[in-house]
Amino acid sequence: MTFLTLMVVVFVIGYLLITLEHTVNINKTASALLTGVLCWIIYIVAEHHQYKVVNGHLAHHLSEISQILFFLLGAMTIVELVDAHEGFRIITDQIRTKSAVTLLWVLAFITFFLSSALDNLTTAIVMVSLLRKLVKNIELRQLYAGIVIIAANAGGAWSPIGDVTTTMLWIGEQISAVKVMYVLILPSLVSVIIPVIWLSFSMKGNLEDTGTPTKMENPRNSMIMLIVGLGALLFVPVLKVLTHLPPYMGILFGLGVIWVVSEVLNSEKDQEIGHHKSVNHALSRIDSSSILFFLGILVAIGSLQSTGLLHALAEWMNKTIGNQNLIIVTIGLASAVIDNVPLVAAVQGMYELTKYPTDHSLWIFLAYCAGTGGSLLIIGSAAGVAVMGMEKISFFWYVKRITLPATLGYFGGVAVYTVLEMLKVF
Repeated sequence: MTFLTLMVVVFVIGYLLITLEHTVNINKTASALLTGVLCWIIYIVAEHHQYKVVNGHLAHHLSEISQILFFLLGAMTIVELVDAHEGFRIITDQIRTKSAVTLLWVLAFITFFLSSALDNLTTAIVMVSLLRKLVKNIELRQLYAGIVIIAANAGGAWSPIGDVTTTMLWIGEQISAVKVMYVLILPSLVSVIIPVIWLSFSMKGNLEDTGTPTKMENPRNSMIMLIVGLGALLFVPVLKVLTHLPPYMGILFGLGVIWVVSEVLNSEKDQEIGHHKSVNHALSRIDSSSILFFLGILVAIGSLQSTGLLHALAEWMNKTIGNQNLIIVTIGLASAVIDNVPLVAAVQGMYELTKYPTDHSLWIFLAYCAGTGGSLLIIGSAAGVAVMGMEKISFFWYVKRITLPATLGYFGGVAVYTVLEMLKVF
């Protein structure tokens, strides 16, 4: 067995463990870290006479991966700080409709646009937390939660800061912020509207009265933190355009600003109350396991790229499938079963920027398909898995009630993108 074959075997086994996380009861982060390190161990042992070259490849990949990790760390902390100050309630408390169908549409659009500024995971958690206050009926609430998953993933797909995979493509300079936003906003919107129309026919009447909502502790501070937090996130692409600094510098700048604002707002509060609104507390609440998962899987993908395996896979797919858009659509469908982060990382390693430059249709279409394809199954995205746990939604319930409209929405967006491409709109 050659070392390349052994690397592939280790990677496939690791991938299976990640996919079957809940079946084998092994956290996917542990599987990803072991897979990444083992792949590089096999590589450097096989090429021990060129260990300096191998270490050089590893250092190169880590320099790129660290940009993504720093970006995620900063963005997650900003979101947690806003949430700790009840900033998102400024938005969610505006939903007062009692009509079941109207709530479906309002929920979908708020989730869609909120997800483009936050990340889809956080948006899904915020919106489902809101649903628990608005909808008592469990079956009805699960239908709304299904739309939240679809809208959160679609909203993240067209924004460079809304989804990890789109952020990866942006940081890797495969896409630019402005181009991906104006090209993908319509296909992404269509992928939400179709499922909403579908589910609208199964909802009638008004919702039960849930009583008077609790008052916010400090509306003024909540508003300040919401404005500063969203401003910090939205300023990231602006800073990149103005200075050409990588996005993680913008997110670290934003984190510094909101950190200072938080300290000023809580300077007169006692230590115990102020602690729960501090950056230290926010850092303790962020999903560190996810950051380490991204590290492990991206390191593993880097090893396959350095050995030329991904390039060979790209050549095979081009010869076998042929049509570029069909390849990307297939990758999008695969993201319903396989985590879209390693899928996108693999595609980044398969296709070179010299042949497929920034804003090439391959990258733009990949951002849409990888982002929205995860909605087809509840296990296909971080947002879906989070909602699955919060609302105790079963895999097969989701397949029965949500998968079909989500699939129709996915291919609806594909059709819109294809038409726009044929008309040379972009």
